[in-house]
Amino acid sequence: MHFDSWSAFWAMGGYGFYVWLAFGVSGVALVLLIVQSVRARRHLQKSWQTEQARKQRIAASRARQQSNSKLAEEVD
Repeated sequence: MHFDSWSAFWAMGGYGFYVWLAFGVSGVALVLLIVQSVRARRHLQKSWQTEQARKQRIAASRARQQSNSKLAEEVD
């Protein structure tokens, strides 16, 4: 579509308000989606790291329990 001037471009044949409103709403929605996705990814990474640390603590605790029970058997 060809416009004679910038004001004609912004007016969009009388539908400029609706056109630019649609662009604005779409832009805001996309920005919010990006922000939400970044936050969700950070939360997921923190949850994963917490779970990995928990698994390591459990494994270390089991290893200590096994070594303690072996020492107790050797003493008896």
